[in-house]
Amino acid sequence: MSHNYFRLFIYSILFQYSLCVGKSCLLLQFTDKRFQPVHDLTIGVEFGARMITIDGKQIKLQIWDTAGQESFRSITRSYYRGAAGALLVYDITRRDTFNHLTTWLEDARQHSNSNMVIMLIGNKSDLESRREVKKEEGEAFAREHGLIFMETSAKTASNVEEAFINTAKEIYEKIQEGVFDINNEANGIKIGPQHAATNATHAGNQGGQQAGGGCC
Repeated sequence: MSHNYFRLFIYSILFQYSLCVGKSCLLLQFTDKRFQPVHDLTIGVEFGARMITIDGKQIKLQIWDTAGQESFRSITRSYYRGAAGALLVYDITRRDTFNHLTTWLEDARQHSNSNMVIMLIGNKSDLESRREVKKEEGEAFAREHGLIFMETSAKTASNVEEAFINTAKEIYEKIQEGVFDINNEANGIKIGPQHAATNATHAGNQGGQQAGGGCC
């Protein structure tokens, strides 16, 4: 019996050290089922993985959490190649993060496989009183650009599981339809031998270090 391995790519629209959309907190909630109110700022690339089941098949999601700072853009672009899916994250309490979506989406599509599945996430839905971006605006942007859309909260875990799994399901459906060639690992999909499941974020970074910063 073999496993399907998806490489699922997380991308943040974080532009400066002072901004935080909570993408690393989303990853931690999905892989470890816990919330860390203060999280080190991602410098370079971090990695996490988790096994899920879709249609009776075990699927290992390999998730690359990339730094959003402009200075790391050339590094993070390289991770678009070979990614089957991407999560584009903005903060519903920060309109500036929403306003930059078009730029980051264009960057993602320019450097990725044309069949890559993209999920648009409005994070921090628990902070309704501080909302600056209406849910309808996120839905409209997603419709206009052909994205999947969901609002999440890394703090309460609302829709976090669904965001990752729904993205994986969309990838799986494309495999079933023959859109993705499973024999070409450049598509971010690998069929391999059975390995033990991992439910924890791997310690350390890939291609970078961490610096102090906040996450919410």
